[in-house]
Amino acid sequence: MTQYESPVKHIPYAQQRVYNKLSDLNNLESLKGRVPENKVDNLSYDADHVSFNVTGIGNIRLKVLERAPFKCIKFESVESPIPFNAWIQLIEVSEEECKIRITLGLEVNMFMKSIVSKPVKEGLEKIVDILSMIQY
Repeated sequence: MTQYESPVKHIPYAQQRVYNKLSDLNNLESLKGRVPENKVDNLSYDADHVSFNVTGIGNIRLKVLERAPFKCIKFESVESPIPFNAWIQLIEVSEEECKIRITLGLEVNMFMKSIVSKPVKEGLEKIVDILSMIQY
C-alpha cells in the first residue's frame, strides 16, 4: 500500500469541536459550495457513508471504519476504481486550536503509482485546505 499525506494545517477551533463535526458525515452539508462542481458531483451522505462522482475517475463511496474520539476518523472505500483507505488526524495545539492532516493509503502497482501520485497529492492538499477553512 502506498501512503500519501496532506500538508498539516492549523484550524482555529478546539480539537473536540472539529472532531464532532467531521465524525458525523451528515455535516458535509457545510462543504457544499466549496467543492468545485466541475470536479465532484452527485454528493450524498449519511452519518457513516459518503458517495460522490469525481470527473475523470468515477464513482467513489466511503464508509467510516473507525472513530477514535477527538483524534482520528478512519475511512475505507466501498466503491472506487482504486481501493483505498483514508484517515483524518487531529492534534490539539491549545484549547481553541488544533492541527489537521489527511493520510491516504492506495493499493496501486508501480505503473499506476507514477500516474496517480501528482493528482492524489494535489487532491489531498485541496481537501485539507477546505477542511481548515470551514466554520466549526
